[in-house]
Parts: sequence; C-alpha cells; structure tokens
Amino acid sequence: MTDLLTDPPAPGSAQGTLYLQFRLDQQRFALDVGEVIEVLARRALKPIAQAPAWVAGILAHRGVLVPVVDLSTLCCGRPAAARTSTRLVLVRYQRQHVLGLILEQATDTLRCRPEEFQPYGLDNADARYLGPVRQDALGLLQRIEVEQLLPAAVQALLFPGHGAQVAS
Repeated sequence: MTDLLTDPPAPGSAQGTLYLQFRLDQQRFALDVGEVIEVLARRALKPIAQAPAWVAGILAHRGVLVPVVDLSTLCCGRPAAARTSTRLVLVRYQRQHVLGLILEQATDTLRCRPEEFQPYGLDNADARYLGPVRQDALGLLQRIEVEQLLPAAVQALLFPGHGAQVAS
C-alpha cells in the first residue's frame, strides 16, 4: 500500500507507553506514539470542498495524499493557533490509512502505564475520540482515541472506496 504504513515498533516497555502531549485551548491531551507515523512542522494544505470545517485539507507527503483534521476546530470550534509549536502529526487510522492531525503545542512526551488513564464516567457519544484521563502534578491529561476520530460520513469522504468502518 504505502511505506508510511509500515508496522510500528512494539509500543511500551517496562516503564510504560510513550505519549505525545499537546493542548487544545488550555487543556492537555495525549496521543499514543504507537499510532504516530511522523511529526512534521505545519504545512500548507489543499482544502477539500464540502468537508466539515474541522477537515483542514489534504497534504501530499512522500507520494501519498493524506487528509488532515484540525483537532482544535473539531474539539473547540476554532482553528489551531499558528505557532511554531503547532505540528502536523501523521497517524495510522483504521490500520490501512494515514491521517494528519494538526495539534497545538505538540512538543513534549510522557511515558506512563496505559492503565494510569481512567474512565471519567461520561458517555460522550458525539466525541468518542475523547478517551480516559490521567491525573498528575499538572492536572488532568486526556487520551485521544485515533480510531474513534471520524464519523462514518467523514470516513467515506476522506477515504472513498474503502468503506466506512467505525470502531464501536
């Protein structure tokens, strides 16, 4: 398919799993680096007509067209700030696709055990990508579940011909 989708190294170790930390507004979030293909500086994108506002566009990267989601627009209703710490993070989506995420302040990592993230007791059906939370000295850190990011209609728009597979 593409060399961007090669198998990742075995995630985690005896000390835990590595997470990429980022911010949406003033809130902290984390993304399992086992899902990350590459972290890039923010780049110009080709817009996609009729896509939801949070679909930022398409990136041509190493011969592959990659749809890109602005996570700040999706979660907070405003585009990610244009800062040097705003990154374009390429992730594996549904094991067969590459998806780009625009993430603010995506410059730090954290290693911890996955079980340190705990359910927060709310079934947020409209935002299933908001995973469990972890508390530390800086406050709460919420994990983003990449597999849950796109509703079926958006999957069909961004990955036509591959069928809309929604993780339940």
